Amino acid sequence: MNSTTLLAVIVAGLIALAYSATSSAQTEVTFESSRAFQQEWTRGITGKGVANWEVVSEDSAPSKHLVLRQSGEATYCWAVRKGVSLSDGYAEVKIKPVAGKEDQAGGIVFRFQDENNYYVVRANALEDNVVLYKTVNGKRSSLPVKGRMFGYGVDVDVPQNKWSTLRVDFEGKLFIVTFQGKELFQVEDDTITDPGSVGVWTKADSNTLYDDFKSARK
Repeated sequence: MNSTTLLAVIVAGLIALAYSATSSAQTEVTFESSRAFQQEWTRGITGKGVANWEVVSEDSAPSKHLVLRQSGEATYCWAVRKGVSLSDGYAEVKIKPVAGKEDQAGGIVFRFQDENNYYVVRANALEDNVVLYKTVNGKRSSLPVKGRMFGYGVDVDVPQNKWSTLRVDFEGKLFIVTFQGKELFQVEDDTITDPGSVGVWTKADSNTLYDDFKSARK
């Protein structure tokens, strides 16, 4: 191998290494700019209704003083990051349910294909449980917990008007749900395998705050 060829191989290797490091690097959004949110996130609904996503001031914000709030009312409301497409990775967010008569839920969408096809894991302060669902052609259905024949997610204290941390790791057909830093349950499903965006989600009349949204590929 001559020196020119060797140099080309080294350069190619460095580029590949840099790309790998960039693609796997964690990104974090603290919602400190309303303009950045408007430019970098796509918002919408599944079903009927109107979403109202906005960056607002919040004294209890985990990071600085601004957070993301969803205060509209729809079947399901979602906001996903533009330019992010993950097949295997993780997403994590802090949630604070503050109001809602029908629901007080906050969740994470992943492998988001479009408004009618994605996975979502959500914590509900009225039901005190965490459940992982798939949404296919606009229809949402819960996924069974691995190793259990029956049941609906996992019961756990989801506090109202307090911040909690929800996380999902997804690789292949295995999804691992973590709440408040502890693994809660696992789910296996291969309905949606293509890479997709990640983001946040609410249901019905949930008025929910979000902060410190993190994600990375594996």
